[in-house]
Amino acid sequence: RTDRGGGSTGRVSRGRAVPARGRAAVGSPRPGPPAAMAARILHRLRHALAGEGGREEPAGGGGEAEDCPESSELEDDTEGLSTRLSGTLSFTSHEDEEEEEGDGASEELEEPPQAPGAAAGTEDGGRCWGGELGGLGLLTRQLQELWRRSRGSLAPQRLLFEVTSASVVSERSSKYVLYTIYLIRSGQFDKAPATIARRYSDFEQLNRRLRCRFSCDMASVAFPRKRLRRNFTAETIAKRSRAFEQFLSHLHSIDEIRRSPEFLEFFFLPDLQAAQRLTCTGMYREALATWANAYRLQDRLGVCNSGRFLLTLAGLAVCHQELDQLSEAHGCCEQALQLLEAQGSHPLLGPFLQAHVHLAWKVGKDKRHSEARLQDLREAGLPLQQQPSLKECLIKEPLE
Repeated sequence: RTDRGGGSTGRVSRGRAVPARGRAAVGSPRPGPPAAMAARILHRLRHALAGEGGREEPAGGGGEAEDCPESSELEDDTEGLSTRLSGTLSFTSHEDEEEEEGDGASEELEEPPQAPGAAAGTEDGGRCWGGELGGLGLLTRQLQELWRRSRGSLAPQRLLFEVTSASVVSERSSKYVLYTIYLIRSGQFDKAPATIARRYSDFEQLNRRLRCRFSCDMASVAFPRKRLRRNFTAETIAKRSRAFEQFLSHLHSIDEIRRSPEFLEFFFLPDLQAAQRLTCTGMYREALATWANAYRLQDRLGVCNSGRFLLTLAGLAVCHQELDQLSEAHGCCEQALQLLEAQGSHPLLGPFLQAHVHLAWKVGKDKRHSEARLQDLREAGLPLQQQPSLKECLIKEPLE
């Protein structure tokens, strides 16, 4: 009811006073400028959709107030918007992840739909969307532009190192702890993770080699010290596991060290050597698993354009072919030839082309491009008849 006696600017609804629009209730905190703006928008939209023309209700009207104040609705909606934006905008350098996040970002950052009042050209609708939300539309366009620019950024993908298990190994004359470490790209799930198994002496050798070459960068890198006793207790193993994770993460964060042969070969060189030995002895199934893990390690470390990576593809192609998995072998040759596309001469170019032509004929794929490249090599004077096969190149390649 309205006090007609004079001067009351409030309404009474369900036993409690609700202040009229334009004045704050006594003892209640006044919403900040963004909260007040959004509260007015929600109020006008609600009345516009109800067909009331977006006009404010007079102070003396008999309508009842809302059960819940608009400020509480705004707080919930603001929190939800913040959550959606934080989960949508992910600026990383991995192409697959960018494409996946891009679809979500496009849907989430579309321009807000027009209110019915705005479409009809009413005064409140135009003021609401055109004036008060103009800043929000500008922010949306800025976010979209920032996201588009971020696709071309060269920021390195964050790599996590996690010690998943540690086992005590006893040999004839020695006893040591073998740490199994997973290499995990942040924000992704790997069905077949890249793993390494190293002992304390391997980490110590890496630390020593890096300190000899990068003394300044390594000054701030901590390494767990050697102990004379209690090396096999659960407490010592747990502390060293965490220390090795931090040690590798710190090394990977330094650009010069991350690209150095000492750091890279610590991860995949032992696998390449083991896979080569298994291939030479004809244990192709065991060799295939080792070549595949070396492939994943190099992929995680971002060195998929090196000579060692081409050798890994050669090992995978040979093992797949020996195990009668011709489609997989053909795919490895195609990937290698794409990497060699810009190179006019490479020791593995001829063997990969010959293997690709042979496998393409067996699986029924197009081989004309590889045949044309082989013809160009012949015209350039390369004796292809004397070229070793892919398997011979793989066995003869020294891995030190």
